[in-house]
Amino acid sequence: MASNINEGRREDALVKQRNLAREEFERQKQQLINETEKARPSAHRFVGQNDSMEDSLKYSTVGLVKLEEFQQRRKELEEAKAREAARTDELKEEQRKVKKRKKAAKSTLSFALDDDGEGADSGSGTATPNGNDDDSAKRKKFRKNPNVDTSFLPDREREEAERREREQLRQEWLKRQEDMKKEEVEITYSYWDGSGHRKSVLCKKGDDIASFLEKCRQQFPELRGVNVDNLMYIKEDLIIPHHYTFYDFIINKARGKSGPLFNFDVHDDVRLLADATKEKDESHAGKVVERSWYQRNKHIFPASRWEVFDPEKSYGKYTIA
Repeated sequence: MASNINEGRREDALVKQRNLAREEFERQKQQLINETEKARPSAHRFVGQNDSMEDSLKYSTVGLVKLEEFQQRRKELEEAKAREAARTDELKEEQRKVKKRKKAAKSTLSFALDDDGEGADSGSGTATPNGNDDDSAKRKKFRKNPNVDTSFLPDREREEAERREREQLRQEWLKRQEDMKKEEVEITYSYWDGSGHRKSVLCKKGDDIASFLEKCRQQFPELRGVNVDNLMYIKEDLIIPHHYTFYDFIINKARGKSGPLFNFDVHDDVRLLADATKEKDESHAGKVVERSWYQRNKHIFPASRWEVFDPEKSYGKYTIA
């Protein structure tokens, strides 16, 4: 009977000891997890500094969002990135100017008071036993030289005023560009199926080529059953991708193989004297063709001259103002 009681007590002690060991193990495990989480960088930490604009856009547009919200968010991120880049460039430029001004200021600092004091001491010699006391009193009275240029020194108020002015000018420039994109322009084009059928359409400078082709498609009955993706716009022997806008070519003064890409009317060279060293002042109507027609005839002139527009490639400098 006594042995059973002892066995029961021993079993209870072992169970209690096991429970304490399990609790201690769980506490240490949780502590280790917490320390690991603290040391590990968060997925959203430093997003604005380290992540690219595409990653930030991806994080901020998780789930189903409207196209307008997506475009607005992307525009805000692009503006923030532009402001950050401009601020970084301005800071580097300011630091470079500060270093240059510091080097120039070293030669302009004046210590004429020290020289005068030393000259007076050397002239007087040891006539007065308290000469050292007089020198120390004079040095205490020295002040900053008002003739020294201090514009290179940091000035928080001046820098803040300059930043506000730059931001205001940037907003004014963006507003002017938006107003320019809303201006209307008449585009003269020719539907090309082996022969030209010339017409014109009214578009805004901010419209892309896809919107322009959609308006062209409505003007020809034979094109109404053709999708916009199966239409091509050729300007000055260059195939213009659908995502470009007329504003892109106007603002960059882009040119093609045979003329400017930023003139959308049609006119001939009216100069009386022809000069072979100068480019002709001519603008040709852009061609709207079906992609299937181009695939069948791309080995025949004029389609054999056409190539896809590359903004990085130079097609020559346009010499006509």
